[in-house]
Amino acid sequence: MEPRLFFETGKTGWEDLGGGVSRQIMGYDDRIMLVKVRFEKGAEGAAHKHPHVQNSYVAEGVFEVKIGEQTERLQSGDSFLVPPDAVHGVRCIEAGVLIDVFSPVRQDFIK
Repeated sequence: MEPRLFFETGKTGWEDLGGGVSRQIMGYDDRIMLVKVRFEKGAEGAAHKHPHVQNSYVAEGVFEVKIGEQTERLQSGDSFLVPPDAVHGVRCIEAGVLIDVFSPVRQDFIK
């Protein structure tokens, strides 16, 4: 795969995931992917799991994050790591944005 080298936020569309959540792909190659996820207050990222490692940075807002049986309240500047196949989800307490990094790339996000 020849990687696209630049992703300009104003030229890259948002995908409406429903329930007050939308996603914008910010860059990827066959090994890694960067994704911006916007949440309205009260929106949830339902509990799920995937084989990818996920590292997420809270760019804006406040989130309740659950990974396995552990739950933490995180705010702008905080981050969390999701191991492969760990059940995880978030609830947005104050409208915000997560920046997610996945390895390997989430092929299911690419259209």
